Amino acid sequence: MNTNPKFDLANGPVAELAASVSVPFEQARAMPKSVYTSTDFNEIEVENIFRKEWVCAGRASSLSKPGDYTTLEIGGEPIMVLRDADGQLRAQSNVCRHRMSTLLTGRGNTRSIVCPYHAWTYGLDGQLRGAPAMMHNEAFCKSDIRLPQIRCTEWEGWIMVTLNPDAPDVATALQGVTDLVGHYRMSDYVETFRENHHWNTNWKVLAENFMESYHLPVCHEATIGGTVDLAEMTCPEGEAAFNHHWILKNESFKLTLAHPDNTHLEGEDRRKTYLLSIYPALLITLTPGYFWYLSLSPDGPDHVNILYGGGLAPEFVADPEADAHFATLKSTLDLVNEEDRGCTEKVYRGLCADMSEPGPLSHLERPNFDFAKYIHSRVALT
Repeated sequence: MNTNPKFDLANGPVAELAASVSVPFEQARAMPKSVYTSTDFNEIEVENIFRKEWVCAGRASSLSKPGDYTTLEIGGEPIMVLRDADGQLRAQSNVCRHRMSTLLTGRGNTRSIVCPYHAWTYGLDGQLRGAPAMMHNEAFCKSDIRLPQIRCTEWEGWIMVTLNPDAPDVATALQGVTDLVGHYRMSDYVETFRENHHWNTNWKVLAENFMESYHLPVCHEATIGGTVDLAEMTCPEGEAAFNHHWILKNESFKLTLAHPDNTHLEGEDRRKTYLLSIYPALLITLTPGYFWYLSLSPDGPDHVNILYGGGLAPEFVADPEADAHFATLKSTLDLVNEEDRGCTEKVYRGLCADMSEPGPLSHLERPNFDFAKYIHSRVALT
């Protein structure tokens, strides 16, 4: 049922997307331009996707000590995720229960949560502990006030958060990912950097860019383009909660390959890179030697907020040359990321042009078609 008066499912972007995904993959084209540029469509995505699905807040290892915290917004809702006094991951509202100031900013460590407006103070469990000058308000009861709690869990080393109390369990929904790459032991990889970026493109343009490696030899000619062969890319049909493809890498970038001390990967897996797209917006490159990821959230149709991080497999962390490995990885991935920024911002400018139109997809863009079907399955529920 359409509950949004601004949106007509029989016409406009949703109808255009429905027509686009109704054909067989062999006849598929890129998504309609309006899906990327419409403000109304962006609002529907925020409500039906980001406020209802699981969103990644980074690596659990980044919150290793009690009081470690990070902040984010999900569909406009300010959220804090922290390690509480009992060592458990906890997500809760980042808005004070007094005059509704936001509480924590960025990342850090704290022993308590103090409102920067009137110094109302909460424990790490969200319970109000102190409120100055409230003794004359007869309706005030400190024990009744607590920050709203939000579903939060750790999955394969990732912090996953959702505003939806009815969202399916992450581990169940993503069992296919565990079956596919569980032998890589992704939860053991060590995050060595984490940053926030803001680009002038639609979040789906960046997601699609990550999902296909068709662009690597051209867009990344100066960095990793030479490590891949288009003939050695495999793009199977996606599943309901994710899509993936894989590439067999050569030896031109050693960190892509399994370390000599790695004894649990064998055969082709010692040089196989997986590109995992966990819907809606967790994008992971997992190699035998390192990983990197993007976790996306839209900022209107024309900008995207990006949590960008990565790190090394434990064998490379334990290597005597670990510092050099990290420096090589970080410098390479920063260049790759800038190349992607250039490509995806150019795509968004093209989407806004009057004479542009979506073209046919390559067989190497199968994940993009599966992503389009996922998007349609969510926005069509409005």
